[in-house]
Amino acid sequence: MIGPHPRGPVHRRLPARLRGRLPGLALWLILCGGPAATFDSPGALQRWATLAGFPLLGLAVLLRKRWPLGAVAVPVAPSLMISVQLATGAYSLALALLGYLAGVRMGRAQPALWFFTGIAVAGVPLCALVTHSLWPWFTFLIALLLNVVLPWLVGRHGRQYAELARTGWQLADRMEREQQAVADRTRLRERARIAGDMHDSLGHDLALIALRAGALEIAPGPDADRRAAAGELRAAAATATERLREIIGVLRTDDEGAPRTPAAESVTALVRRARASGMRVTVEEAGEVPDAELPPMTGHALHRVVQEALTNAAKHAPGAAVTVRIVRSAERLRVTVANGPRPEGPAPDPASGGSGLVGLDERVRLAGGTLRSGPTPEGGFALTARLPPHGGPVTAAAAPEPTTAARELAKAQRQVRRRLRQTVSLPLAALVALLALMGVFALVSPGWTALDRAAYDGLRTGMRRAEVVSAAPFFTLDAAPDSTPAPPRGWSCTYYSVGPDSSSAYELCFADDRLVRRQVVHARRDAP
Repeated sequence: MIGPHPRGPVHRRLPARLRGRLPGLALWLILCGGPAATFDSPGALQRWATLAGFPLLGLAVLLRKRWPLGAVAVPVAPSLMISVQLATGAYSLALALLGYLAGVRMGRAQPALWFFTGIAVAGVPLCALVTHSLWPWFTFLIALLLNVVLPWLVGRHGRQYAELARTGWQLADRMEREQQAVADRTRLRERARIAGDMHDSLGHDLALIALRAGALEIAPGPDADRRAAAGELRAAAATATERLREIIGVLRTDDEGAPRTPAAESVTALVRRARASGMRVTVEEAGEVPDAELPPMTGHALHRVVQEALTNAAKHAPGAAVTVRIVRSAERLRVTVANGPRPEGPAPDPASGGSGLVGLDERVRLAGGTLRSGPTPEGGFALTARLPPHGGPVTAAAAPEPTTAARELAKAQRQVRRRLRQTVSLPLAALVALLALMGVFALVSPGWTALDRAAYDGLRTGMRRAEVVSAAPFFTLDAAPDSTPAPPRGWSCTYYSVGPDSSSAYELCFADDRLVRRQVVHARRDAP
């Protein structure tokens, strides 16, 4: 029983170096199909050009990766030896495939455009010297466009599509990572916001605890041990407040926005708790706009202003009288919290981070109001906020900068649109230019092929070809006029125009390099 080879399929057992050369070998065999199919073409020069194609195409296959334009240039030479018009069956397939591979491998289009322009310009003297006419050059250009430039454009389009697809997958992966990072930042920002709210409320309670402990410390009733314990309690509360402020300060970010949910506790309840802790707080209210009718941002900002002011008064001026004045009207809401100077006593000022007023100012700004703070003439401190009772405009945030992925995606889209325009416009522009050039040449070329009558009369049969050519124009007509009989076997005839507006032509026929016949031939419509 015969089973599979234990080492796997044959192509897997081949050396890696040989496996890498298999695509090139297959390409060479495909390209050699053209010369092999046309090897029996007439003419010794054509057969030698076809035979030379086998090693030359092998050279082109070797050059296709490192020098793709050089690989395209290799089959151009034998193709021109077969036909100056570049339209040959032996190398049409090779030119098309190598032009396509050049478009796939080349990142820049400018070298290829210069290469094609050089071939087109080189075709002008070649066609003029070989055929003594420029009309074959237009056929040369059409063959170059259809057989080389168009496959190159197709290959370039494939390369651009592959680059766009690869860039799209890279951008999709990057955008997914950015979205994940945004989600992570959103969660961290929300945690920091919650921690900030905890700090605001818990710091306020700790300040009130420290205030009560300070009151017990200086009370005349308790003995020295209790006063010492109250002092330690007050110091511990102040230390806890400072540590809490440091921890929350680490969590805060520069772009952190204030929460847009109103405080559940009213200003009245807040003042009641402060009084219960021993603070001397007086409330003065004017106006008829209740707190329940305030917008959410305004109500929350009002609560935070009073809370922050009471907390600062308890920390920096324990025992001082505090006045909360709230004036409501249809146009504005003004709240002022002022405390007197700190009474003299042994209680030191608790430490302060100095960031409370900065956050409070941002909160009031988001509510559409303004905040002012500063010392009073009596030596105390006052905090004043003006808020819109019905809500106000918030300063517009700056537009977010586009992400790197979005910028690269827009850049890739612009490049694809520009390259697509180039791919479409290049052949169209070349075709339009070719048609215009053919029209101009059709108007001016008849004068280039006109043989002077006196020069024609001076020609005699038996003259050598060199003598005749020296007396005739350089350019000749491409073909004989209609109804002109074919020359005898072994003769070669050239035709010159009688005049720009005439359909007749001078026929000069040669045999054995000598002039054997000269006559005027007429087109079919001029025949009798």
